Amino acid sequence: MNTLSADPFYIDWINTQKSLQPESIAFIDLYGSRQFNWQQLDARVTRLANGLIQLGVRSGDRVGYIGLNTTDIIDMLYACMRLRAIYVPLNFRLTAQELRYIIGDAAPTVLFFDTDFSPVVEAVAEKVTIPHIIATLGNGHDSAYESLLHHSPETRIAHTPANGDTHAMIMYSSGTTGHPKGVIYTHRMLVASALNIQQSSLLTADSTLLNVMPMFHIGGLQFVLMSIYSGTTTIMMRAFEPGAVLSCINDANLGVTNLGGVPAMWAAMSAHPSCATTDFSRVRTAGTGAESVPRPMLEEWMTRGITLQEVYGMTETAGVVCMAQIHDLPQYLGWAGKALPYCKFKVMVSDTQEATTGEVGEIWMHGAMVTPGYWQRPEATEEAFCEGWLKSGDIGRMDADGRLSIEDRSKDMYISGGENVYPAEVESVLLRHPAIAEVAVIGIAHDRWGETGCAIVATHPGQMVSHSELTALCEGNLAKYKWPTTLQLIDALPRNSTGKVQKFLLRQQFGSA
Repeated sequence: MNTLSADPFYIDWINTQKSLQPESIAFIDLYGSRQFNWQQLDARVTRLANGLIQLGVRSGDRVGYIGLNTTDIIDMLYACMRLRAIYVPLNFRLTAQELRYIIGDAAPTVLFFDTDFSPVVEAVAEKVTIPHIIATLGNGHDSAYESLLHHSPETRIAHTPANGDTHAMIMYSSGTTGHPKGVIYTHRMLVASALNIQQSSLLTADSTLLNVMPMFHIGGLQFVLMSIYSGTTTIMMRAFEPGAVLSCINDANLGVTNLGGVPAMWAAMSAHPSCATTDFSRVRTAGTGAESVPRPMLEEWMTRGITLQEVYGMTETAGVVCMAQIHDLPQYLGWAGKALPYCKFKVMVSDTQEATTGEVGEIWMHGAMVTPGYWQRPEATEEAFCEGWLKSGDIGRMDADGRLSIEDRSKDMYISGGENVYPAEVESVLLRHPAIAEVAVIGIAHDRWGETGCAIVATHPGQMVSHSELTALCEGNLAKYKWPTTLQLIDALPRNSTGKVQKFLLRQQFGSA
């Protein structure tokens, strides 16, 4: 059957690549020591789609997965897309109680799970009804998942093709505050997501992309979607481990040319003993984002020949909407770049007034990459949008040429003596101290100034830092109202599954310091 519909925003990418280059390598799965060409991958997707039909999955039904990275995820996502079903990736780091809420909200007909997470799935199933629960080892060995594929036919079954507005996925927000919300993804969003970063990532036919990001997070999924759309080879790593990533980069046979990671990942690789002997010469592009990126980190990686391209995006925008361009660096180091083709943004100082050049305000976004709303949360959807523009809650400023600088999260900003303080700016200065491994600044109550900064610091092993040393760093680099008035030492900053610092936990612990 013809897999292309009249709608250009529905394309069966796996089947298309099978037609164009059936024998070319699509995926290398390091955990299972498996690799699939496009013809083999298309066959697995077809078998799984037929298996889901046998389980009663129909258009609009949800299919969930909880587990570590595996190429099985590609089977699941594209099998769902063929059936007009909705794929729901689940955060494996959540507790059973947290997952009960999400799974109860999404109500999947089928839940696939990695056997490493059997206890949490059993605990969820005690409280939440899930019609079909199917285990996978994630490595191709005998499992209920592989049995389902083996006993399902490889013949394509005719079905009504999706269109650009058909729901394709629900990805739950990382939940830094309150219950996570299910962000609806359409087929249009997924195509736009892949296309948006393709040119900026310098992805070509001979590229090889290494994915180390968890696939329940849009950061990892977007890069893989881009690679599938481009027909290049993707190396799938089960989970991030700095030494293993450096080993992959160093392996000339793998030939890694593209990768991305949150700042915490790049910091971990930088601190690893084998970093100094790793050959980075084959890497063409390397992205980082998901939180404020410290300038010292960008500068350090440049000494190794790696120009980290800062990116900006959200779960609600299907990932990256702007990306620093190679030709802009290092001149515009620390800027997230201009808007990419499928998303526009603007900076607003109020719901009706746009910021002037260089003025700080909230970032609003609009375009094919922006979600139509939240799953079963009309009130949250209405609150998030203003006249069709998504209000990000992030603070930024634009230069005269349209480059965006990410200043902070609006909820992380505090006001000291009537002046706005954006912690990311302060944190970037404090990270210049050689003893500091990571730092977060929060606003705490102050009798005179209303609020002042509290610096929460994790030092490198065996090292110390004093408040007076922080003050010395700030002097000459920051206005005095931005200087932290207190210092708290901590072993490590609390982070969520995507690497973002959970400042709400720090406020709970140190807010009355």
